[in-house]
Amino acid sequence: MDNIILANKNGKARGLAIGTSIALGVVMLPTVAAETQILAEDDWVGISFWIATAMMLASTVFFLVERQNVDDKWKTSMTVAALVTGVAWYHYTYMREVAVMEGGGSPLVYRYIDWLITVPLQVVEFYLIMAAIGAATFAMFRNLMAASIVMLVAGFFGESGAWDLFGDSSTEIWWVIGMAGWGYILYALWAGDVKEASESGSDGVQFAFTSMRWIVSVGWAIYPIGYMMGNDMLDGFNADDMNIIYNIADLVNKTAFGMMVWYAAKMDS
Repeated sequence: MDNIILANKNGKARGLAIGTSIALGVVMLPTVAAETQILAEDDWVGISFWIATAMMLASTVFFLVERQNVDDKWKTSMTVAALVTGVAWYHYTYMREVAVMEGGGSPLVYRYIDWLITVPLQVVEFYLIMAAIGAATFAMFRNLMAASIVMLVAGFFGESGAWDLFGDSSTEIWWVIGMAGWGYILYALWAGDVKEASESGSDGVQFAFTSMRWIVSVGWAIYPIGYMMGNDMLDGFNADDMNIIYNIADLVNKTAFGMMVWYAAKMDS
């Protein structure tokens, strides 16, 4: 019995050391450096980028370290949560420089590259939670992934003007197409097969699913509002307002998403 307890303690200590080493490795990754640019006291766009960058890094380190303190069935979910914030942190180190440089603008391409990686990872998170209770199906994963890609690609075409398929109305029509993708995700989570599958889960799974469903419903609603602000669909707003809103949305949806997974994992561990 004592040997088992000792082995468990050694395993946890070893896991903690590995997680800490990985977290330190993430911190030491080479990124674009903030040179001599000083943030102005009223540069709310730059300030929001700096806060988002720091929070993404802190969240990544936290998830990697805490990964060792949850049951095995939650470790992959914790890894995915760390990947979401880690990828976002890496991209934010570049986006913040674009935003605060002399003559800098909106880092649209960097942002959509980030979303094209992190949003599908969040869909993977839903799949992993369902897989933990044996309720995940390929069709569920495929449909959610396809809807998320439609949402993101339509958003990029609408904001960038890279494909003005619909002429002068392209911005608005691509927005509607993107909203349709998000609408399908909401249907699947609130009334479709994903909701039905979640009902057989443990308390931890139920908590994770319910929390992430509300994040996708309320938190993701910030993005179409930001889109409208930066593309003359709402009067009185501009690209600066859009960037602040997008940064707030990323903070809520990526860090909170991961925190809900961590809390659910602790409930089950």
